[in-house]
Amino acid sequence: MKKQKRINLALSYVILTLASIIILYPMLWVVGTSFNPGRTITSKIIPDNPTLIHYKNLFDLTISDYSLWYVNTLKIAFITMALAVILVTITGYVFSRYRFVGRKNSLILFLVLQMVPQFVAIIAIYVLLNMLGLLDTHTALILLYAGGAIPMNTYLAKGYFDTIPKELDEAARMDGAGHLRIFWQIILPLAKPIVATIALFNFMGPFNDFILASLVLRSPEKQTLAVGLYNMISRQFDNNFTLFAAGAVLSALPIVLLFFMFQRYFVSGLTAGGTKG
Repeated sequence: MKKQKRINLALSYVILTLASIIILYPMLWVVGTSFNPGRTITSKIIPDNPTLIHYKNLFDLTISDYSLWYVNTLKIAFITMALAVILVTITGYVFSRYRFVGRKNSLILFLVLQMVPQFVAIIAIYVLLNMLGLLDTHTALILLYAGGAIPMNTYLAKGYFDTIPKELDEAARMDGAGHLRIFWQIILPLAKPIVATIALFNFMGPFNDFILASLVLRSPEKQTLAVGLYNMISRQFDNNFTLFAAGAVLSALPIVLLFFMFQRYFVSGLTAGGTKG
């Protein structure tokens, strides 16, 4: 048995090592490219003559609007995160604590909506935004991101709220607490792991999304990082891969910082919300 355990442990380490290499190699390659002189991609992770000129050029308004894209993305990400947390936690709480007509069908509908990719509805989204006069606005993206977060994240929130004893609600009602007070002062403080998980997921959305951002935003000064960085390498005669790599490295920093802030909540929130419902 000891020999078998050692073999299993060794295999686990081998698999984890291979997975780490597969994940880390592209990241290190992008970081190395960002320090490489010139504008082209090389196969070397460590460049021969590393330079910081690309990071400096990113914030030179005569070369790039990167700082403007960064501010736009951070604004959209923080507002989306806050709005999504409010909508998802309330929706998850309602489905967890209350029984009403259409509850089961609504949960099934949310499940079906998770299976449909967003780009399937691109034409309908474009027509609707055009009718409402929201094209080329950050408001449109925020509403799309926050609304799209409800079906996917409601199951996570509901699953976690189900693990919180309902006796706490009943005791609070006996003391005269209303629905909003129970939700705000009792449930939410106990649900910090799932709130952190939902917040992180929805903060990452504006940084990762390209399709919706390129559809909605037309003006260069309103673009997000994904659209702006794509334009750096999509031009036929003026593509700049090293500048793109530097921009990609800096764009990951807010997500990494937020992840470390929420790390102690992240794993427990994800597993608890995904295993019970």
